Amino acid sequence: MDFVKEGESDIKALFNRIKKGDFSGSTGIAIKNSIYQFSTTLIGKIGSLVLTIILARLLMPELFGLYSLALSTILIFVAFSDLGIGETLIRFVSRELGKKNLPKAKAYWEYLIRIKFLVMLVVSLILVFAAGPISEIYNKPISLALIAGILYIFFGGIVVSLQALLQAHNIFKPILFREIVFQITRVIIIPLVVLYSIKNIETGPLVSIIIGILSLSFAISAILLYYSSKKTALIKETKTKTLSLKNKLEIKRFVLLNSTIIFSGIFFGYIDIVMLGYFLSSEYIGYFQGAFSFINSAISLITFSAALLPIFSRLKKGKMDLFFKKTIRVVSIVSVASFLFILLASKPLILAIFGSEYEPSVNILRILSLLLLSIPVTTIYSTYFISSGKPGIVSKSLIISTIMNITLNYIFISYMLAYGPMYAVYGSAIATIISRYFYLFLLIVWKKRV
Repeated sequence: MDFVKEGESDIKALFNRIKKGDFSGSTGIAIKNSIYQFSTTLIGKIGSLVLTIILARLLMPELFGLYSLALSTILIFVAFSDLGIGETLIRFVSRELGKKNLPKAKAYWEYLIRIKFLVMLVVSLILVFAAGPISEIYNKPISLALIAGILYIFFGGIVVSLQALLQAHNIFKPILFREIVFQITRVIIIPLVVLYSIKNIETGPLVSIIIGILSLSFAISAILLYYSSKKTALIKETKTKTLSLKNKLEIKRFVLLNSTIIFSGIFFGYIDIVMLGYFLSSEYIGYFQGAFSFINSAISLITFSAALLPIFSRLKKGKMDLFFKKTIRVVSIVSVASFLFILLASKPLILAIFGSEYEPSVNILRILSLLLLSIPVTTIYSTYFISSGKPGIVSKSLIISTIMNITLNYIFISYMLAYGPMYAVYGSAIATIISRYFYLFLLIVWKKRV
């Protein structure tokens, strides 16, 4: 009861601040940024969900499954091209901006961007040569789509870098505008192209065209963010410092730890799709992806990690802990309400949104709804540790949980496949639930020790 009362009190205080327009102090900055971030996330997830629904209905489960498998595979390569540089940039540049040390902040920016583009180039070349063999392993026609993913890596990487720069400055409004344009562009263009091409183009080329248009939307977004970033104090700054060997080692250590988090996190998020792609035909991937995309959209609406990261980075230990506890209370209340709603309304939601062809997704959605209780809280814990300069804790926990997820997925899918392909999909969902809760358990244990 005390927990609920405290949570309700925090929510009332939050709305009172918004109503009065009081955005003073660290809490006020966090609220303002969270409003922008929430709006960005809301538009992004609504746009993603709308696009997913349209594609699911146009492509039908089999072709939609191929698209999901191709995009999931590309996103794994995106993780290798990122190396956690965006989060590293936010931490180090935000820290120096907080100290009013613009030359050093710019030095960090330039150093990290050079690393970013070099890594993107290497990963893109690897994807070109790996596209064919990966397609053969899946035994599915997605090689052209994977090659189209090179553009996705390049333009998506630019967008992530520029957004990180703006977030380090606590500037979130241009990111919201960028998201609006991005979603409108792809929600309008992709369905039109699919409608025109679906009867005239084979499966493989059609999926590659969809990936190409996604990349084009990122290119437009990159242009918008570039003009917004030109107004930041860091870009206007003409002076720069030479980073010491100690600074570079600190960055490399943080990037190494963060890259481990990114790699593990992306495998954590997409290993189920990849393994289902290996064991099952593509329509079952479509069933799983329909349910998972809905849950993922709901989860993103109750997490504000991008807005919290620069704030956590500037707070001292005592204030950070207090801010952490209040955030957990609010997020937990919303998580419970969202879980109960989706659990009870799974069937009408699936039938109304995706259509009767996706009725097998209903039970998958019910299983995955448990993620609404764990992932939002897990996100707050991981953001806290990263902002505290302890990404190693997140890295270790994530690696252990990812290994568990891969192992359980293999065991459950291969064992339950004997009872039918849908049981194999249920097995993958259960493996994901177990490993996600174990990840949260590890973070809670580490937080108590720290």
